[in-house]
Amino acid sequence: MGEVKVTSESLRAAEISLQLDMYDDIFSDFDPRPFSQRALSDDFLLEARRASRDKPNGAFEIRFMMPKEDRNPAEEQLIKRRLKDHFHKHYVETVGKTTAVTRKGYTLIILGIFVALGGGYIALYEHSFFAKVAIIVLEPASWFCIWSGFDHLVFNGKEYEEDLVFYEKMRNADILFEGY
Repeated sequence: MGEVKVTSESLRAAEISLQLDMYDDIFSDFDPRPFSQRALSDDFLLEARRASRDKPNGAFEIRFMMPKEDRNPAEEQLIKRRLKDHFHKHYVETVGKTTAVTRKGYTLIILGIFVALGGGYIALYEHSFFAKVAIIVLEPASWFCIWSGFDHLVFNGKEYEEDLVFYEKMRNADILFEGY
């Protein structure tokens, strides 16, 4: 991907504009498969992530600038489909990870509450040596479960938030190719 040599009018119309020397710039150099199956380039993904960071949510355009003589409409359709599939797949995976973290957080909180209730029941109705040992074990266990559950909800869920926003933006983006 090189220096942009297009009019400022076409750049203003697009939310993200990237200049390509060839279609291979979008894909990994190490993957010999056809465009419909090929892995995306880490450089492309990093540049797309950086460029989309300050764009508002909602529909926007990704405009690839290509030399007119090197454009191939059939390949462009394959590339558009590949990009849409990639971003949709990763969006769905990230939603799944976020859901799993949230579910685990709530599960730990509920488990902690039940452990605390069990410890409270034992403390109220049982007065043997083993009951006192059980209380000593159950009380910190309940606090640990509740604390860990809130940790999952508040902090671990944030881990995927940036990825979720990026993949949602990219899967909804209009992908255009333009010659220069």
